[in-house]
Amino acid sequence: MPPVIVIGFVGGFIKHDNLVHSEVQLAARLREAYPTGVDVETFESYHGERARKKVLSLLDTNHDGTLTSDEKQNGRIIIYGHSWGGSDAVALARELEKDGIPVLLTIQVDSISKLHQNDALIPANVAQAANFYQPKGFLHGQSEIRAVDPARTKIIGNFRFDYKASPYNCGKYPWYDRIFGKSHTQIECDPEVWKQAESLIRSNLPPTKGTVALRR
Repeated sequence: MPPVIVIGFVGGFIKHDNLVHSEVQLAARLREAYPTGVDVETFESYHGERARKKVLSLLDTNHDGTLTSDEKQNGRIIIYGHSWGGSDAVALARELEKDGIPVLLTIQVDSISKLHQNDALIPANVAQAANFYQPKGFLHGQSEIRAVDPARTKIIGNFRFDYKASPYNCGKYPWYDRIFGKSHTQIECDPEVWKQAESLIRSNLPPTKGTVALRR
């Protein structure tokens, strides 16, 4: 069996290994908690095809360069992302559907659709999907995701957060985030959002110490 594959997309033009950002911190926690049996990768929002090739490589357990039907169906894949990365999470799931590969879970955090992408419609190869968003500011996320086929995809929820009365607490983020994307950045650095996202991810991974509870 291939490992469970967790793919995380960062937003904007952020580097995939920039630990200031919560999506990269989440990947680091998962790698530490699951040293074997789970492969955790992060990618820039403009490297969706690179992420797809990585998934195909990990599923190719006999290393012959071609995926068999069994290798495809043995895939256990989780995809998450913030901002453009949330849009890329859905786009990657859609590409994997074309490849005949199922996806366990997609998570979008203040997802902003990229050109020629539809981040509101979850493809039928995805078993579960969750959406976290905030509605304020110039940059604000997709407020509602829905399933192409509700019989095959469970929408866990569209979870709304509001930071209007909250002090800005993302001190390590660049100054331009505070000016141009304040609330959009707030949800990215909100530990409560990522606790919920991590709980959803861990619910699809083997049990281990430190699992956090989902709050709804």
